[in-house]
Amino acid sequence: MPYWLAKNRNGQHSDWIARFDPRFWTVNFPRPMMAAVTTTAADALRVDCVFYRSNDLAGLIWDSVDTIDHPLTSYITNRDYTGLQLSFRWRSGGIVQLDALNGPTLTVEGRDANGAARTWYVRLWNYAEGAPDDALIRIDFSMLDGGFLLPAEADPVHCADIDRMFISLAPPGYSAAGGDLAAPVEGWAEISDLRTDGKSALLETGDVMTPEHGVGMCTAFDDCGTQTPERLLRNLRALGYRGEIVHYLGMSHFFRLKADGIGGFVIDTEAPPFNAAAQAWHADFFTRAKAMGFAPIASLSYELLAMHCPQSWVQRDLDGNPALTGWSPPSNIVSPANDDAMAYLQQVARAALALMMSSGAEPKFQIGEPWWWTYADGRICLYDDDAREAFGGSPVAIPSMRGDLDAAQLQLLDQAGALLAASTAALTDAVKDEAGGSAEVRLLAFLPTILDPLTPGSARANLPTGWAYPAFDRLQLEDYDWLTAGRRGDRLKAYASVDERLGYPKDLQDYLSGFVLLREDASAFWQLIDTGLDEAGERGIARRFVWASPQVMRDGYVRLPTPSNEDAMQAFDDIPYPLALGRGAAVSPEFSTTIVITASGHEHRNSIWSDARLRYDVGPGIRSEAELGTLLSFFRARRGAARGFRLRDPNDFSSNGMAGTPSAFDQLLGVGDGIETLFPIIKSYGNIDAQERRITRPVVGTIRVSVDGVETSAWSIEERGVIRLHDAAPEGADVRAGYLFDVPVRFAEDRLEVSNAVFAAGEAPSVPLVEVREAA
Repeated sequence: MPYWLAKNRNGQHSDWIARFDPRFWTVNFPRPMMAAVTTTAADALRVDCVFYRSNDLAGLIWDSVDTIDHPLTSYITNRDYTGLQLSFRWRSGGIVQLDALNGPTLTVEGRDANGAARTWYVRLWNYAEGAPDDALIRIDFSMLDGGFLLPAEADPVHCADIDRMFISLAPPGYSAAGGDLAAPVEGWAEISDLRTDGKSALLETGDVMTPEHGVGMCTAFDDCGTQTPERLLRNLRALGYRGEIVHYLGMSHFFRLKADGIGGFVIDTEAPPFNAAAQAWHADFFTRAKAMGFAPIASLSYELLAMHCPQSWVQRDLDGNPALTGWSPPSNIVSPANDDAMAYLQQVARAALALMMSSGAEPKFQIGEPWWWTYADGRICLYDDDAREAFGGSPVAIPSMRGDLDAAQLQLLDQAGALLAASTAALTDAVKDEAGGSAEVRLLAFLPTILDPLTPGSARANLPTGWAYPAFDRLQLEDYDWLTAGRRGDRLKAYASVDERLGYPKDLQDYLSGFVLLREDASAFWQLIDTGLDEAGERGIARRFVWASPQVMRDGYVRLPTPSNEDAMQAFDDIPYPLALGRGAAVSPEFSTTIVITASGHEHRNSIWSDARLRYDVGPGIRSEAELGTLLSFFRARRGAARGFRLRDPNDFSSNGMAGTPSAFDQLLGVGDGIETLFPIIKSYGNIDAQERRITRPVVGTIRVSVDGVETSAWSIEERGVIRLHDAAPEGADVRAGYLFDVPVRFAEDRLEVSNAVFAAGEAPSVPLVEVREAA
């Protein structure tokens, strides 16, 4: 399907927003505190905070440069605030008030008149009318002064070059020296009646509406929770995403914390699962998603931020090392054998379902990538205390999943798989119970890890048969490590393995395509991701999703709908032309070349087609009225030129020369790289600068294949003449094939003119055919 990586708007529709529009503010804060911003009206927003330390400080931010939205939906950059007036009503609770030391301060970052970087600190109380917790604030940027006491400490703000500004929110008793608060403090601030006047009070913003393309989106609170839900959903709708949104609740920001007694903070299992900020954000997200016609799916994994995860919950390898991901900061994977960890996940799931249902959304839930963590060197984490006890106290050692495993080790992996399946079944039961039995539950499996060819026993533990249909309502698969590495063979083999092992019908499977971790990989990876979405559709997977929203916005990915004239594949009947071609049948290969003759008489030639297109006239092959009747019947069945069919070219139908007997060594299809398993069939003509012809209609029973000089039967044939090796060809190995083949053709015209008088006189009718150039 067509796609585009947009860098900026170029003629697309624009609109105008008020500068300081509530939808476009963000928040930032240090760990372990939490803050989130939501819009409460067209001119209002609310920030919810949870403070744990006395030096916690949240910032409510307005950026002059839009770094969050998609290039087609972002607002323009304008750093000049000269002549601009901003007014709003301020209300707050649970934070330092406006009139106090360390009260809400407008920090302005930019440059002075000489271009030197500067920061100004504007005490909002100096521009407020009313009470410290309920005031009207008016700011004229051209007359704005930093400083605590005015006019004595006035520090005039240079407002013509501002990068960003933010309002600070601090807990009561704020101290820069730090230290834990006696108990977590929940605070909030509301801005309402927000009004912008004066010069440049409006900002141009993208207002595109990409047509719906049938693909869903994935979002995550950890990545998107600093922006307003309204802003996030605005982008998704503008870019053509509709229907289901897989929303990952996250692993690092949603939970409530308590001091652990050793200088850190740990998840508080006795408190409600969501902290106040996460609760407010998700309530707004689910409500707005439902109102906009989206169907959110709440996703929860077995992964928790390591610095806050109770270490007794964590999976461990044979040497006692914790299951630790490579993210920075790292996360832990909790053990399916730990009752406390599993009970907590069930509480989180119930809380998420309750929020969804209160918004009116259908209860949909995803269990995301539950597994026994396996390190890259093959160490599997089956040996935490709870797992050891579940496996009999002294489970057999598996130092590495790589290499051969004995019967006892395989039995342990089967036990681990059964325990993992039991944990997901319990989580599924909790979700359905919370929803009164009506929730839809999906399982997401990450195939490159659980079906890694280097660890063939992994499926026993991480793709247990206890997940087989109908354990879940839908099965979701992702394979982005293989997708972006071009490992198509591993992907196809994995799909077949999952189908055989779990048995979910295609119409109950979803596919997640992505993602691009680094910006510099965008141009290479998005083409593969977009193709992966199309391939999934061709496999019969209707529900497909892009992972994930932040990378789509950063890289400007735009998925475009299929043009109406390409909605269906070209009609083709995989049957041969029913008549033998006579000696008088004509064959005409043609190329397309543009020739420009200069004033001096020299030529510049440009070959537009890389492959010849064939034309035939098969009329001279008709030798009787019976054959003429066969032709007319065949023509009508093809609806004239509407439907293609096979034609055996009597002059060129073999890989061995033009008409020789095929061998397994005739044509070089490619050279192995240790990864690729798919090799399109080609035929080369000439030795120097050979012209390659793509063969899309080989005769299946005649195909022979060799790898590195040895004929093999370990292959299958895919659609459109693609050889799929069962195992990747070794690096540097020639992959060759021999075959007979037909040419895909159609009738050149919708009209077939045959005169009985002319035919009776011995003249052959003209029956032109033209080669069909098939997508390969």
